[in-house]
Amino acid sequence: MTFTNTGTTAARSGTVTFATHVIGALGIDWATVTTAQPLPAPLAGRTSRTQTYTVCLDAWRVPLGMHVETRGVTATWS
Repeated sequence: MTFTNTGTTAARSGTVTFATHVIGALGIDWATVTTAQPLPAPLAGRTSRTQTYTVCLDAWRVPLGMHVETRGVTATWS
C-alpha cells in the first residue's frame, strides 16, 4: 500500500486497520476479523511511502471450502 501525507507537517505515528472477511463457498460473509498494524512513520509532509503488510488468520477461522478477502482498510494518523 502507498501512504501519502498531503499535509505540510510530518505524521509521527498511526495505525492501519484491515477488515478481513471469511467468505463461504456460496459467497456468504460469515465473519469479519479486524487486525491493526503500525503505519510507516514518521512520514514527512507532502511525501509518500509504500509498505507491504501480511494479513493472517488462524486456520480454525477459515474452515475447508472457505476463503478470506480483505475488503476494508482504514488509516489513522496522529
